[in-house]
Amino acid sequence: MPSTPVDDDPLARERAHLASSRGALRAMREDAESLDISDVTANWVNAQILERQIEERIKALADLSDTPLFFGRLDYLHAPGAEQAEGAEGEQFYIGRRHVHDGDGDPMVIDWRAPVSQPFYRASKKNPMDVGLRRRFGYTGGALTAYEDEHLSDPAEAARTSKLLQREIERPRVGPMRDIVATIQPEQDEIVRSGLGGTVCVQGGPGTGKTAVGLHRVAYLLYAHRERLARTGTLVIGPNRSFLHYIEQVLPALGELAVRQGTVDDLVAHVEVRGTDDAAAAVVKGDARMAQVLRRAVYGHVSMPSEPLSVVRGSRRWRLPAYELEEMIQELLDRDIRYGAAREALPQRIAHAVLVQMERSGEAPDDRVQDAVARNSAVKAAVKEVWPAVDPAKLVLRLLTDADFLAEHAKGVLSEDEQKTILWALPGSGRRPARSVKAARWSAADAVLIDEATDIVERTHSLGHVVLDEAQDLSPMQYRAVGRRCTTGSATVLGDLAQGTTPWATRSWQEALGHLGKTDAVIEELTAGFRVPTDVITYASRLLPHIAPGLTPVASVRENPGFFDLRPVTGTAETVAACEELLRNEGSTGLIAADARIPALAEALAASGIGHLAPGEETTAETRLTLVPASLAKGLEYDYVVLDEPQAVVDGEPDERTGLRRLYVALTRAVSGLIVTHTTPLPPQLT
Repeated sequence: MPSTPVDDDPLARERAHLASSRGALRAMREDAESLDISDVTANWVNAQILERQIEERIKALADLSDTPLFFGRLDYLHAPGAEQAEGAEGEQFYIGRRHVHDGDGDPMVIDWRAPVSQPFYRASKKNPMDVGLRRRFGYTGGALTAYEDEHLSDPAEAARTSKLLQREIERPRVGPMRDIVATIQPEQDEIVRSGLGGTVCVQGGPGTGKTAVGLHRVAYLLYAHRERLARTGTLVIGPNRSFLHYIEQVLPALGELAVRQGTVDDLVAHVEVRGTDDAAAAVVKGDARMAQVLRRAVYGHVSMPSEPLSVVRGSRRWRLPAYELEEMIQELLDRDIRYGAAREALPQRIAHAVLVQMERSGEAPDDRVQDAVARNSAVKAAVKEVWPAVDPAKLVLRLLTDADFLAEHAKGVLSEDEQKTILWALPGSGRRPARSVKAARWSAADAVLIDEATDIVERTHSLGHVVLDEAQDLSPMQYRAVGRRCTTGSATVLGDLAQGTTPWATRSWQEALGHLGKTDAVIEELTAGFRVPTDVITYASRLLPHIAPGLTPVASVRENPGFFDLRPVTGTAETVAACEELLRNEGSTGLIAADARIPALAEALAASGIGHLAPGEETTAETRLTLVPASLAKGLEYDYVVLDEPQAVVDGEPDERTGLRRLYVALTRAVSGLIVTHTTPLPPQLT
């Protein structure tokens, strides 16, 4: 049987274009690898910078064999931007993860972030956006296997749900998080393409894609404002290392390699964290009122002079009265500039006043004389006396160990009981007084206090854009720490109020944005669930009235209702058997349990010969089960989940509301199926 000519076979034509595009991408990479910079660099510094830029360009042009180079095609009725005259010829564009051009510079694949690609995500039968045909491609690995067409401008064709889109959404999750460029929905695309100048806060329930939206917004901003963000920098902040490891491949897969990732603890790592706080102490330390206490404590070091200042220069003595020094100090205080900047400015103010006296006496001093006076030992001694240097860590250490010092600066701000709660030296505090900053057993909340004090002394460097994920778990002081990193930039804040599992969890986004310093941020809500099956999210949503009254439940848009089963069991053996059952399916499986039950479950899995991973470790063909403490489950997802002992998850938290929120998180990690095993009764809020 003769083979069908390529010209008569649409799928063969598309495969041919894919092969040609891959060849063009290889040529682009080879061109970058062959660049000779020996004649274009003036010095070794420029050479180093250019070499690094070329290396990054080569990495960005890597062709990942199992990742589709393009996933869609748009056939415009008219050339974009041209007059839509009758008979005008349209254009065809392939939409992919990066731009690819041929040897003549003509585009073979258009970057998904380009304006011409936007209709792929936004066009509809009601608003076709001048698109005649939208084609989606189906892949198996890197091989193009199917396509699906929508004739958006044809009134005879009815709107329908894309089968390829559903298949891509429901594809098994193996390995780290992947990008969603092929499945971005219109409401997600609006957030992704929002401008750099404004801060956006995204409230999204489980499976609404808020993390992916935040990461893709970074990729879009780097595309639209690359030069500016190359200067100012971008940062993605996640809740923990496991989460960051899970998402770390998304941006590189989109060709973006220069985005830093870290946690809030990384931002404030001024000291080594070796201690912990109880919940009560952490709540007080995380309260925004602590910023006022710290500010008082820092500026409390400033004192007014009681004696005039005499400056000897050559054979003459110049005298500044105490009241004039006091006026200088008060002016600096009134200007509300950083403590350290004011301290550096004071010697120059004093020197200028001395120069004025010199000029009045007939001398003609210049700037060099002023600098010399500013460095005069008498001036330096006076500044040290009235505006001494402040070490932020030593200051915080004194506040936490000196009851009188704390009382002096917390008066009217913290109650006596709150002051006692955070003092280390009091009986029952569990914290011994430390003799030095290095010897202190600092907690994570203490490090945030030191960061605040550091910013009072010296301004924190601001980045161009910051993405803050799982933001609902941050304390007000942690929000302030993040806000300092984007005072002159913008932010994307991602979270779900129903998943707040810290005693200081966010109560409202308006309040959180105030602490962040972004009160003018736009708050968007995602309610369409693409990840969690209908039966699972419906069951988990029973908890919403108890953990986040008034929050809109997520509505799953998946056609596959998923697998859901509640199983009373007699012990861990049946829980392990449930894992074995789910491992027969394709994809990843997570066993989620209260933290205290993890050792026993690990032992039971080992006894049954089932290997398992820790959260954040990448699954392999041989090991697809991850044992997840409930405290680390947030932000992670698995094709199938076994949830062990829901009541134990609730009981593992300091209060019932936090426990129910932790349970809500654990219940919503499954993409395709969930088995809940329990020997004790389920929490009444679920029944």
